[in-house]
Amino acid sequence: MRTSVLILLVLIAMAVAFHFGRRRSLDSVGGAGGIRRLHSLPAYYGYYTALWAGLPALLVAGLWLFSEGMVINAMVVESLPAEMKQVPPARLGLLVNDISNLANGNILSAEVSPAIRDAADHMNELRSIGSISLATVVLSIALGAGSLAWLTVGPKMRARNRVEWIVSALLIASSLIAILTTIGIVVSVLFESFRFFQKVPISEFLFGLEWSPQTALRSDQVGASGAFGSIPLFAGTLLISCIALLVAVPIGLMSAIYLADYAGPRLRSHAKPVLEVLAGIPTVVYGFFAALTLAPAIRGAGEAIGLSVSSESALAAGLVMGVMIIPFVSSLSDDVINAVPQSLRDASYALGATRSETIRQVILPAALPGIMGGILLAASRAIGETMIVVMAVGLSANLTINPLDSVTTVTVQIVTLLVGDQEFDSAKTLAAFALGLLLFVVTLCLNVMALRIVRKYREQYE
Repeated sequence: MRTSVLILLVLIAMAVAFHFGRRRSLDSVGGAGGIRRLHSLPAYYGYYTALWAGLPALLVAGLWLFSEGMVINAMVVESLPAEMKQVPPARLGLLVNDISNLANGNILSAEVSPAIRDAADHMNELRSIGSISLATVVLSIALGAGSLAWLTVGPKMRARNRVEWIVSALLIASSLIAILTTIGIVVSVLFESFRFFQKVPISEFLFGLEWSPQTALRSDQVGASGAFGSIPLFAGTLLISCIALLVAVPIGLMSAIYLADYAGPRLRSHAKPVLEVLAGIPTVVYGFFAALTLAPAIRGAGEAIGLSVSSESALAAGLVMGVMIIPFVSSLSDDVINAVPQSLRDASYALGATRSETIRQVILPAALPGIMGGILLAASRAIGETMIVVMAVGLSANLTINPLDSVTTVTVQIVTLLVGDQEFDSAKTLAAFALGLLLFVVTLCLNVMALRIVRKYREQYE
């Protein structure tokens, strides 16, 4: 049975449990006329039975699906002939991968041996047994737990308190998962970065002016050591991001002010959705536009006035990226400006201030935290963009501040380093994690600086 079908059945069981739990609470007091004798509203009794019918079943299903692959692979490996099991772990992993591909119906490039074919058939058999067993266990748990919860329903049961406790536990668990996931990501990046700094000095990485991570696969090859200076990458990232923000922040902020305080309701209802459409355009479309339209136009205009313009310039990528992030600044700024109480505007007008003075001296200081949040979101989006840079700028790591030259960014290099046949423990591959760690630190510093700016200049009105 497919996982989606099983989840749908559990949801149906929860709906049925809700109905019977609510009905039992009403029947226990003689119908709707005796509802005052219930400790909680009838719906809470339904929620209580539904949660008991669904949560244990979904928890068991999640644990089962998480461990099913490992268990089946271990059982398949145990069924292999002895000579196939006694290979190195890396070779054994490739063998299990071939068996899994064959079991899934994928065509293998090499000739399939009878032992592998038998193992694939055994894997399919185990998957079928596991699917049937999972459905049986999950539905039995849903039925049993829902029935037990239904039997406990009565007028004196504190259903609302129990439901609120369960919901609070779910919220705490979700928060812990988010926190632990963040910690896990940071720790993994730190660990891999530490391995990289064992191969490459940290001073070379932080202050080096040349980026050429093309290390050799073998020590006897020429060019076994590369150059891992990160300054050209961050210079390119900063250059493109600044160009994008110079485009997005003024246009986005001014459009937000106009839509919030000057435009009529009819114009606002049409203009704001049109601006937000820009956020829904795929980045590959922006990349095509930058590479095929804007970059040649910039090069032609530069050559017409005697400037040397690269065919893949940072200016083209920055301008297109700026257009892409306009909705982030405009939409968020518009929302926070509209959230400023109308009483502040009325008070400013009553004191003789004009509309522009009110916006400059009252509304913008009050909305500064939200505006800075929108700008930071736009900056993060610009820093993390990859597709536009790859298509419009390329992979050349040049240390320059000239927007007419070709540069690259940190995210592009991370993607480039993690794609290919390079060994995962090589300095070239590990450099991606070091770049990710440094990008994380830079982004964190930007957020701290923005928070200090907001605290210094914001105006709080009681």
